[in-house]
Amino acid sequence: MEKIVQLEETASHEEKLYKILELYMSIYPVRNSYLFRFSPLGYLGEGIIMLNSTGIVYINDIRDNIRTLPVIYSAILERRAKYCSGIEFLKQTSSKYILTSNVNSMAVTPICFDKVVIGYICTTEFSDTAVIDEVTLSSLTDYGRIVGKYMEKTNTLDETPNLSKRELEVMRKISWGESMKEMAAAMDISELTVKQYVKSAIKKLGAHN
Repeated sequence: MEKIVQLEETASHEEKLYKILELYMSIYPVRNSYLFRFSPLGYLGEGIIMLNSTGIVYINDIRDNIRTLPVIYSAILERRAKYCSGIEFLKQTSSKYILTSNVNSMAVTPICFDKVVIGYICTTEFSDTAVIDEVTLSSLTDYGRIVGKYMEKTNTLDETPNLSKRELEVMRKISWGESMKEMAAAMDISELTVKQYVKSAIKKLGAHN
């Protein structure tokens, strides 16, 4: 996982997303990778980019209710990488992921920060010698967590300098769909304190809710 430090050298947000997939494909025995953002509101997965040997493809047209895709749904619920193949692959996925006739398996790596899934990487084509076992899945899970921490760390909100560090943290967690109880536990504060941060942030931003 030493290669993850290369993310620090990227300049733009778009370059970071590309680098996440480039590193993923250099570490693991895969031939393609789809990057999705995830919203817990509606369980919506939205395509961002796909990378393969021919280059990068924008996949903004792919939108899924991930509850209809069991392998992705379970990976997000459990916050662990998942793999399926053969008949199970056909049962648990959609035809939009089957680009060629030899596609018959999928790996899903959730991108997590703490207990929140903010996105996921899907792979449907693997190298001829690929073995997707529990060791590989554990490594994929770790990769998703490292990427999640990196994205959270670099997702600064410089345009809102009036908010305190705690207020920014609460606003970010709200955008990820965390409940008051989850935020309080993660930040080691009371739910009442969380509500006070929300109230003060809304007031400073001039928002109605």
